[in-house]
This record gives sequence, structure tokens and C-alpha cells, in this order.
Amino acid sequence: MSQRGDRDGEPQRRYLAFRSSSRAWRGRRRPEPAEGASEPFALGRDPLRLGDTVDALAASLGWERSLAQSRIVAAWPEIVGESTAAHAQLVSVEDGVLSVRCDSTAWATQLRLMRRDLITRLAREFPDAGVADIRFIGPDVPSWKRGRRSVPGRGPRDTYG
Repeated sequence: MSQRGDRDGEPQRRYLAFRSSSRAWRGRRRPEPAEGASEPFALGRDPLRLGDTVDALAASLGWERSLAQSRIVAAWPEIVGESTAAHAQLVSVEDGVLSVRCDSTAWATQLRLMRRDLITRLAREFPDAGVADIRFIGPDVPSWKRGRRSVPGRGPRDTYG
């Protein structure tokens, strides 16, 4: 019977030992996480929206200006209108100057008259793009430098006068 009593007491002893160790564990404080370490279910671990994450990435890499300039290229038909955009294509944005190639000199002149309004609208709608001026380029003129009958050097200058 003594052996059976020992066996009956064994589970109780284990239970009391476990209970006393769990009380000691509950009283302890967790160690503070190291600086920069993340902890599951802690504050700041909520998922972020994709747009916020991409904006933060663009800001950290310094892409804001390039992205704003590409938005101008995408919105060009809305900025100047569909009919005008069919005759004026964006060429480049360099050093704050937006270059636009026009189909004819008449379209270039018309857009030069609209320059102030266009710059104001671009500055208001796309402030990060940094566009300070617009340059309108007319159509390419034919070059008389090449061909079977071209003359090396300056050539005659009284042809058009």
C-alpha cells in the first residue's frame, strides 16, 4: 500500500511544483526588446496601405520629382485638351523646363500664348514636378547639309534673301 500511496502522491507533487513555478513566472517582467527590434502584436505592427508604403519608398529614394514629372506626361491631354494634345507632344523635362514639340509653327505660337496659364496650372496641380518654364519647339525643318548637290562649307547665302 505504501507503493500505491507514493504513486497517488506523484501527480499531486507535480501539480504543486508546476503551480509554484508558474506563479514565479507570472511575477517576472518580460525583458525590454532591443532598440529597433520588432515584437509580434506590438503597436505599429498593423498592415499599411500599399499607396502609403510606395509613397514612403519614393520619398526615401528621392523619386518624388521624377514621379510627379511622369504624372504630367500621363495627364498632358487633360491639361491642354485632347485636340491640342494631338498636335503637341511632350519631349522631355530637364532642369525645370518642359519641352513640347508642335506639329506646326502655328500650334507652337498658339501654345506660347497659353504659356502663363499652363505654367500656373502645372505649378498648382503638380508642385513636386518643379516645372518653372515651358519651351515650345516647332517642326523640324529640312537640312540642306546632306544630299547629292550639297556644297561643303557655308555655301551661297543669297538664296532666301
